Amino acid sequence: MALEQVFKQVPDPRSHSFPEYSLGQGDPVRPIAVTADELTALLDLYERFAAVDPSGFDSNPFLRATSDFLNQTFGTTLKRPDEQLHDDIAAMLNDFSDDLGGRPLGVVDATPAHHRTLYFFLTSCKAYHLAPHIRFSPDESAVQTLYDVYERVSDQEFYLKRPETVLE
Repeated sequence: MALEQVFKQVPDPRSHSFPEYSLGQGDPVRPIAVTADELTALLDLYERFAAVDPSGFDSNPFLRATSDFLNQTFGTTLKRPDEQLHDDIAAMLNDFSDDLGGRPLGVVDATPAHHRTLYFFLTSCKAYHLAPHIRFSPDESAVQTLYDVYERVSDQEFYLKRPETVLE
């Protein structure tokens, strides 16, 4: 399936909203089946995605000098806007890998944070691909895999992983 066809299926950020996650007393999760091959494809896509510098921060000497000045003067640095997303995607993939435990097929617990991260990973891949100055051309099958996993999470109902009773 062509990238444009996959990206057409992604919900529009202007009209997309996340479901209400407030469930009583417990950790809401959406258990989904994931294969080791799918996880490998997601990891490969993440590595290509993480290598992209959409802001030009790493290659722009002015931004680098400004960051160094802020660090020396105020003890803080400029952060790339995508660093938090990279951290969230890495944490999600680590959680999925831990849940899979090296098996070829397993069930992973997708939390509400994982659901949001999958959506933002998918929409960011689309944005990077469509931006003419970035030149991000990911593997079509990896993007399809990301979309399939996102759809599985979206279609699944929430369950309480560790429900607590009123007596506890």
